Amino acid sequence: MRIISVSDYREQARKKIPHFLFEYIDGGSVSESTLRANRRDLEQVSLRQRVLKDVRNINTELDLFGTTYSMPVVLGPVGIAGLNARRGEVQAARAAEENNVPFAMSTVSLCSVEEVAGSVRDPMWFQLYMAKDRVFLKELLKRVQNTGCEILLLTADLPVVGTRYRDVRSGLTRCDGLPCQLWRLLQILARPSWVWDVGIMGGPHNLGNLVPLMGSDAGLKDFLAWTDENFDPSATWDDISFVRENWSGKIIVKGLLDPEDASQAIKCGVDGIVVSNHGGRQLDGAPSTAKALPGIADRVAGTVPILVDGGISSGTDIIRMLALGADAVLIGRAWVYALAAAGHRGVNQVLHLLKEELRIAMALTGHTKPSMIDRNTLIDKH
Repeated sequence: MRIISVSDYREQARKKIPHFLFEYIDGGSVSESTLRANRRDLEQVSLRQRVLKDVRNINTELDLFGTTYSMPVVLGPVGIAGLNARRGEVQAARAAEENNVPFAMSTVSLCSVEEVAGSVRDPMWFQLYMAKDRVFLKELLKRVQNTGCEILLLTADLPVVGTRYRDVRSGLTRCDGLPCQLWRLLQILARPSWVWDVGIMGGPHNLGNLVPLMGSDAGLKDFLAWTDENFDPSATWDDISFVRENWSGKIIVKGLLDPEDASQAIKCGVDGIVVSNHGGRQLDGAPSTAKALPGIADRVAGTVPILVDGGISSGTDIIRMLALGADAVLIGRAWVYALAAAGHRGVNQVLHLLKEELRIAMALTGHTKPSMIDRNTLIDKH
């Protein structure tokens, strides 16, 4: 099978990794209506095709937070991505650097921030959850800053973990009894190449950033327990001051869907925002990001950079989001599917595909640089 799209990588990932890991990547919360809406609403954004424009010199580069990147794309943070390929976060970070796009590392990654930072030259971005243990957060922020990281993504939409039926059905969560554990073991044994690549050769299998808190033998079960017990439902906008006191770089708040929350984020002095519904994994029934983005852009555009994620799987989708009001996009599932299917090479190819598709879509809409893309690119200007 020739792989020429993100959907192709999705099918290859399904065949490559254990079922419970694929369901963790692929699934959403409850009925997955928001997950589906992310794709459906984005696909329904119609673009104006323009002709007889001079599009010989297309430049996809974008200046973002003081750095010039090759295109308006960020590899967004994905938890336990390192279980999908040997030292997965390292492979993804290297691919991102080779393509001159940012890599945002998750707090709950398999590899530690020091391991990933040591594998690349350029500083990465880091995603932070508001955990109850503020002493641990202070120490983690210090570790991250010591690697040279200057961009912090503060996830705001996870006071509690969403209800994710697929994770229960697959045996990833609530899997204490022997029958469920055997079911998960059978899923692992059904993927011998994964067993060798990740299970045998891909250790250690702990959560690198949480080792000081949980110990070096912490595994998947410990990760799940930590997320249930340590996300802080008492966090408020006032807690951004705590982060600011312990972080000298830029702070981007991730997980906004409401214009009022976007305005509040600006009042709190953040340096950027991410319009996100956590990939449809939190509140089922929340609006798609394609629907939420225009209202937020109308409220705060021009004050700070606006990023967005949710359902982006092609260069055309990137143009759609930029036209709706974003400055750049984050991709999550797209790069993790590719990582699971083909490691570093897969992530590299996905980024090449997105850039080429973006270049073609820019030519067909009459644009030669991302900053030209705005609501006038849309047929329905919302």
